[in-house]
Amino acid sequence: MITEVVTFELPAGMTREQVVDAFRKSVPTWSGNPDLIRKNYIYDPVKSLAGGVYLWKSIDDAKRWHGDAFRKRVAEVYGSEATSIYYETPIAIDNPTHNVSDDAAAA
Repeated sequence: MITEVVTFELPAGMTREQVVDAFRKSVPTWSGNPDLIRKNYIYDPVKSLAGGVYLWKSIDDAKRWHGDAFRKRVAEVYGSEATSIYYETPIAIDNPTHNVSDDAAAA
């Protein structure tokens, strides 16, 4: 599994309500994605940053879904460029479902 942290700068004056509204509009894009395990939307009003933390099945999935079309959409909606950082995620715990995903168990 791969955790991808995507961040981008927000336009000056964009309110929390506007950020959350833009997030909500993107929910249908991500909620049915077969390669995405989990997504958390993130927002930092002090640094004027937003983005998402994604748990993907593979790095190829992350890069495919966050290619040119995604980056163009971020630029159109937020007026800035998205940056991505990737981390190997050997174990993920989901407490509400009592599910533990372990790469070693899948091998």
